[in-house]
Amino acid sequence: MQRLFSTFPNSWPGGGLLILRIAAALAAVLSSFGTPLQDVPGKLFQAIASVAGALLLMGLWTPVAGLLQACVQLTSGLGHNAPALSQCLLGALGLSLSMTGPGAWSVDARLFGRKQIDIKVRKESQ
Repeated sequence: MQRLFSTFPNSWPGGGLLILRIAAALAAVLSSFGTPLQDVPGKLFQAIASVAGALLLMGLWTPVAGLLQACVQLTSGLGHNAPALSQCLLGALGLSLSMTGPGAWSVDARLFGRKQIDIKVRKESQ
């Protein structure tokens, strides 16, 4: 069965992915509640961005959450004359996380990561 990610890097690369996930999640949540919106589509975008940020922070369904964040940030920038640099950067963060995976320190790694199976040899009594 093909998995969403091939490896769950540990050590320095895993720490880098953890920092990237935290930065993307906090930026998504903070940018979604930057200005209070009164219209229904704006509130829907805020809710989707918050859910994507929460999923990225936990490292749960990281490829889906990263793509969701990228889509929300890039489509929210289409309503303006030119997308803001911050929206493009947040979209790039989400897209890069969806391509690289969550890392070893995530819920995805606990659920879908490699498992260690110990097979103990039973000694026959004579």
